[in-house]
Amino acid sequence: MIGDPGRPGGGAWVEFREEGMCAHARDSSTELIPWSRIMLGMGVVVGGKFPSRGEQVTLLGMLAGLRGPLKGRRGGYLHMTVRHPYEDRQIFFDRHPHWYPVADVVFLEALLSGLVAEGEIHRLADTAWLDRAIAGLPPLKVMTTGSALQELVARATERGAG
Repeated sequence: MIGDPGRPGGGAWVEFREEGMCAHARDSSTELIPWSRIMLGMGVVVGGKFPSRGEQVTLLGMLAGLRGPLKGRRGGYLHMTVRHPYEDRQIFFDRHPHWYPVADVVFLEALLSGLVAEGEIHRLADTAWLDRAIAGLPPLKVMTTGSALQELVARATERGAG
């Protein structure tokens, strides 16, 4: 799951189910996107719908992790291209009122995109697989290179496979 379903007044979150991603909106409506529709990777943005300069965490996303009136505000989006029909989708989720380390958001995006590329995105619905995949991950650094990030994703998916 990504998001905060326990938010007072109702929250928005994305649930990973066997049949696909289920987007729960604040108004209690739901939308199921079957795994087979997701293609071309997946982007993750915290703090705004359309970030500038390819950021995964916008300035408002960072401020929402600090103490003050913005704490816990501004959600995030999963960006993806789906097929049948082909369209770009942005799925909103509410954030938890804690700090989201940029390196963790970047890793999440790399993991999601890697699973889409491998045709294994459905693995997110398997909690045992996901627990194995992320077990033993080293602390992530903001300056992790692209190749090091790909290596971490590869190790995570290998661990998930058992």
